[in-house]
Amino acid sequence: MNVNGDEVMEHFKNPKNMGEIADADGVGKAGNPTCGDVITFYVKVDGRGRLKDVKFKTHGCGIAMAISSMISELAKSKTAGEAMRICRDDIVQESRGLPRNDMHCSNLGFLALRRAIEDCLQKSKKGVW
Repeated sequence: MNVNGDEVMEHFKNPKNMGEIADADGVGKAGNPTCGDVITFYVKVDGRGRLKDVKFKTHGCGIAMAISSMISELAKSKTAGEAMRICRDDIVQESRGLPRNDMHCSNLGFLALRRAIEDCLQKSKKGVW
């Protein structure tokens, strides 16, 4: 694994929020058939509309797992709108550098998280919390 950021290496060695939420309010999945990475995010929302729990499962490279861990940490306690705005720049800043050829992993993570939030919003039938 070729990484520049100590933060990425820390999330690779000690991923946070890995696993699934059995009674998740929303589940989202994204994959890349070229590299084989598949990321699934699970979200649980509290009564105020904040993501009280965020977990992920990643099948793929170590960078994909580390980025998923970082995204899950950034998303926790945010509202749906705030979490939907997490982007590549946030990961680049948090990681203090990420190899350009590994950026596709961050895109998969964002897409899976957004799909989980969209699933939750759709299930709520309100569209907002």
